[in-house]
Amino acid sequence: MPKKPAVPAEHAEPSVKLSARGVARLQGRHPWVYRSDLAESNDVPPGSLVRVFDQRGKFLGTALYSSSSQIAIRMISHGSVADLPALVAERIRGAIAYRKELVSNTDAYRIVFSEADFLPGLIVDRYNDVLCLQILTQAMDAAPVREAILQTLREELQPAGIVERVDARIRELEQLPPLPSRLLGGEKRSTVISMNSGVRFHYDGLEGQKTGAFLDQRENYAAAAEYAHGEALDAFCYQGGFALHFAPHPSGKTSSVTGVDSSRPALEMAEKNAALNGRELEWIEANAFDLLREYAAANRRYDTIVLDPPAFAKTKRDLEKALGGYKELNLRAMKMLRPGGILVTCSCSYHVGAADFFEVVADAARDAHKSFRVIENRGAAKDHPMLLNVPETSYLKCLILCLSN
Repeated sequence: MPKKPAVPAEHAEPSVKLSARGVARLQGRHPWVYRSDLAESNDVPPGSLVRVFDQRGKFLGTALYSSSSQIAIRMISHGSVADLPALVAERIRGAIAYRKELVSNTDAYRIVFSEADFLPGLIVDRYNDVLCLQILTQAMDAAPVREAILQTLREELQPAGIVERVDARIRELEQLPPLPSRLLGGEKRSTVISMNSGVRFHYDGLEGQKTGAFLDQRENYAAAAEYAHGEALDAFCYQGGFALHFAPHPSGKTSSVTGVDSSRPALEMAEKNAALNGRELEWIEANAFDLLREYAAANRRYDTIVLDPPAFAKTKRDLEKALGGYKELNLRAMKMLRPGGILVTCSCSYHVGAADFFEVVADAARDAHKSFRVIENRGAAKDHPMLLNVPETSYLKCLILCLSN
């Protein structure tokens, strides 16, 4: 039989071969393979869709390739993919449908959560009629994929505006050209959102941290509000998420609420949010660590305290220092609680695991000579799904504790 002509190299599909360790990660249903576990990856263009094989040539699936990240490939299918933009559009529609079954009582929630929605490198949040997206990998930044993302979002959700929030450091690490955060479509970049029992917040797509608000805490705000009472202190309050849910009103159980943050712009927005809800709260611009130390020394007491600090452990190297920081915060707060008081304590540091966080809070209670009941042990809201075999999707911890009388 005549031989088939060889496929010219420039038309061959890019492929990679994995080491045994890389294969084991995929068999464990984790989508990431590190560069050190690539056995062969010759001349693969940045951001390519690549076919993945083991060292014997067995086909394992299709992945998105990064030429610069230590996470060299992110699996997008355990089969073949003929049209990446079409697959991205299908996955976005699936993510939207998934939220329709789970999300209620809010017009602000996460629509796409990267690997947890099988769209590695893409995050999309909905804020009422404004959408905010982040693109974090070379493959998702490709023009055909970007167009598929925007077209699908427009068709499915008809937003008044689509904003892109750019993380300059991520783009630098991915060796992508710098971009400003900007309005990608429509005319609207700011709106008012509502969550839980009608608590409202101003939102500006080009201001604030991350994509603008901490939607992963949304369900925790409502849960904590069930137990908050008396005088309440919200440390690291940002734009007032917990504080506004606790805010005194005729049918509420709190008598006063104080929010503390070191960011003046965040507190200015928190004040605007309070006015939007017709509530009066006290806002203090201060370093929460220093303020808690000062208040504890002055024997200040509260009935409810929230600790929701930024991530203390950005890398594994920060873990020991982070655990010390969490213990110090919790120890001071525990000493400031009245009997029967509520402590809501959170960590968004992925490198501080749930068991580590529980242990450090327990250590603080022992050192404070206090006994606490665990009322609720919570994580991120359901629109931030956790994949069972991808621990990186489980990062937020929220303990609601009650001090024994």
